[in-house]
Amino acid sequence: MKAIILSAGQGRRLLPLTEDCPKCLLPVGDRAVLHWQLDALAQAGCREIVVVVGFGADKVEAAIAERPDAGRIRTLYNPFYALSNNLATCWVARHEMDGDFLIVNGDVVFQDGVLERVFGAPSHPVTVTINRKAEYDDDDMKVRVESGRVTRIGKDLPPEEIDAEAIGLHAFRGEGPRLFREALEAAVRKPGGLERWYLTVVDELSREGTVSTLSVEGLGWAEIDTPDDLADVQALATGWLRSLSAARA
Repeated sequence: MKAIILSAGQGRRLLPLTEDCPKCLLPVGDRAVLHWQLDALAQAGCREIVVVVGFGADKVEAAIAERPDAGRIRTLYNPFYALSNNLATCWVARHEMDGDFLIVNGDVVFQDGVLERVFGAPSHPVTVTINRKAEYDDDDMKVRVESGRVTRIGKDLPPEEIDAEAIGLHAFRGEGPRLFREALEAAVRKPGGLERWYLTVVDELSREGTVSTLSVEGLGWAEIDTPDDLADVQALATGWLRSLSAARA
């Protein structure tokens, strides 16, 4: 399965840390966020990766070029990164959606086991990877689930409709790539299309009953939006590395 990583944004809420450093290159533990993702994808057996870049594109491409597996990683440039949300970043990569693929948000880190669970899951047109917790905050991409299917997804769901949060990792299989690609094309043509999130397109597809869920409860993952998030992820990553070292000992 191909992986498409959305790493075009600067991460303005992380300023001044991201003044000159793209969000995806912020250090977490012993490596950058992007390298956590690339290492996890390699461990899971993913052999084709496309990274959509924008802010600090040259730095991201240089970081990729230094990797021993750089030959299996390609980049696409989003010229609208400063003017748009991530729907446009997905749209730039639409021609890469010609078979089964995985979308990875560029600000998410996770343990290797998360991808193993995703790749081993039953095949559905669209699979949204979710986590459940006691409380949800304004930044969470909230999900309503009925019988294992997504019926709504968005940040503004009322509390009584929230069953889980989407963690920024989504699989498209079978007819899913075509459905998503066509919906992207339609969305970007609408007024305000560049200001939308790509999960608004997934929300629209969910009305057709094509979006399933996969829970990663019990596995480690985190999203980085703020300096506090980064500090929390640093602590998580330290624990992951210790566990990995102990397992290999």
